[in-house]
Amino acid sequence: MCLSIPGKLIAIDDVLDDTFRTGKVSFDGVVKKVSLTLVPEAQLNDYVMVHVGAAISVVDEEEAKKTFDILKQLGELDELETPKNQT
Repeated sequence: MCLSIPGKLIAIDDVLDDTFRTGKVSFDGVVKKVSLTLVPEAQLNDYVMVHVGAAISVVDEEEAKKTFDILKQLGELDELETPKNQT
């Protein structure tokens, strides 16, 4: 099953045009670089739903936190962590 995961947009990378905008999203402390192309309206500290490395929508903070907690309880966030034998 493919899931989108909510995370907080903590940085937006400097780019020359919004078409290829990227940023850093924190998933409960695990930070990943994501594409922001599909959410040109996203601003710092917004919560976004991320699917396969791309933010696909901006979401309410409360709902994002509830969703993240449920996914965590279900064990669906294991792939966010880098395996200990890889760096």
